[in-house]
Amino acid sequence: MDLVVRNATVIDGTGTPSYRADVAIDDARIAEIHPSGAPGPRPTATRTLDATGLALAPGFIDMHAHSDLALLRDPDHSAKAAQGVTLEVLGQDGLSYAPVDDRTLAEVRKAITGWNGDGSDLDLDWRTVGEYLDRLDRNFGGQGIAVNAAYLIPQGTVRMYAVGWDDRPATDAELTRMKELVAQGMAEGAVGMSSGLTYTPGMYAKDAELTELCRVVAEHGGYYCPHHRSYGAGALAAYEEMIQLTRDAGCPLHLAHATMNFGVNKGRAPELIGLLDDALAAGADISLDTYPYTPGSTTLVAMLPSWASEGGPESILTRLAGEATAERIRHHLEELGSDGCHGVPIEWDTIEISGVSVPELAEHVGRTVAESARLRGEEPWVTARRLLLDDRLGTTILQHVGHEENVRQIMRHRVHTGGSDGILQGDKPHPRAYGTFPQYLGRYVRELGILSLEECVAHLTSRPAARLRLADRGYVREGYRADLVLFDPQTVAAGSTFENPRTLPVGIPHVLIDGRFVIEDGRRTSVLAGRAVRSTP
Repeated sequence: MDLVVRNATVIDGTGTPSYRADVAIDDARIAEIHPSGAPGPRPTATRTLDATGLALAPGFIDMHAHSDLALLRDPDHSAKAAQGVTLEVLGQDGLSYAPVDDRTLAEVRKAITGWNGDGSDLDLDWRTVGEYLDRLDRNFGGQGIAVNAAYLIPQGTVRMYAVGWDDRPATDAELTRMKELVAQGMAEGAVGMSSGLTYTPGMYAKDAELTELCRVVAEHGGYYCPHHRSYGAGALAAYEEMIQLTRDAGCPLHLAHATMNFGVNKGRAPELIGLLDDALAAGADISLDTYPYTPGSTTLVAMLPSWASEGGPESILTRLAGEATAERIRHHLEELGSDGCHGVPIEWDTIEISGVSVPELAEHVGRTVAESARLRGEEPWVTARRLLLDDRLGTTILQHVGHEENVRQIMRHRVHTGGSDGILQGDKPHPRAYGTFPQYLGRYVRELGILSLEECVAHLTSRPAARLRLADRGYVREGYRADLVLFDPQTVAAGSTFENPRTLPVGIPHVLIDGRFVIEDGRRTSVLAGRAVRSTP
């Protein structure tokens, strides 16, 4: 054997009680599990690791990641590797970098600069989903990437490609083209399709259009992962819309960062849980992910009403520059409640600037828009508008609108999985990017007892593996891939905070991908064991 991990407390991903065992690894797979006290000789290997006092679990699967370019530019990627994440699902919220043509690639780079940077430091030499996945595999001189990655076809990018930025129904020819792009992406290895239905241009799609695309996804064995039309006013109706849409399409549903935010939804998690339970009882195939924090994170431009974003980034900047149109945008944001802000009038004291793309604007980072406005002696909209124009829409934000009781109740649900929604850009990103998985294990298991340790590990491993249809990941079982994490249940904790968000976790000394140490004794190794994980027919 290559490696034997001795005396580990095995938490195997099933949710059943842990047990002590030696786990032997050979040729990238779990070759033998020898429970303590079992008859027969214990396995031996060229290397032995004493895991006394440590839990051994399957590698964690981040069901909602924004590392689409970070994996290509950063061979270290400790933000995720140090958490025990061995697989990330990219292509989220309906906006990513494949499939594209030259025009679409240029537009999407501008649209999500705040999520991933503008990509000017990379050779974006792919156009199809298959080519993007191939690029992951041959990155860094053919060595690969830091952790494994699966990909969702971004519906907003597909609409950008086939229709453009117009707020109108797709023509028959455009719908046919979108279905072709989705079918091709699925055939090339995507695991499903995502949407960002509060982001343009994906939000311009009506349910009939989305249903047709979901039928294509279902035909290829994938799932639909929508960031639905509202997490604020009308949130329950938005959840119900997605359940009905996927039922009509015959497509499995995975609800992205499934939470209930803003004052209108305080204490309403039981209503969402009831809606889910009714649908599941009726035979729906539903799963969801959440992150264990209350604030959200996105871009400042995402708050604008959808009509202000029609035509794409340059059109947005033109509208912001015009006094009359800018006043109309302010009226929608502050008084009516824009669809970009989930139908709720914006509260500038909840909008914290987490990152800017223009260094000269760094003074705003860490302040709310309301605070920056007070320091400047101006109204908040004046400050926000200036930021959008001067930063050319690259500003990222934290939105402090969540409710702890909702977070706790939703994470207990039997179809719940973990997803960081981690945006790695900006000087002060959301701490979930560096802390989601140890936060679950430390705060919500050990400190609060919201979940048992075995149940929480199942949420983070076997449940997402089942949604992704991974036949050899998600459990500690003989024959399965040796994607494993060893952590100390007594000390594991997120190091990242809102004040110091890029701090790595503690209590996770070892992480392996394909039996190779990517984290060893708490330090990042030089190993690049990650690869693109493609769907299977």
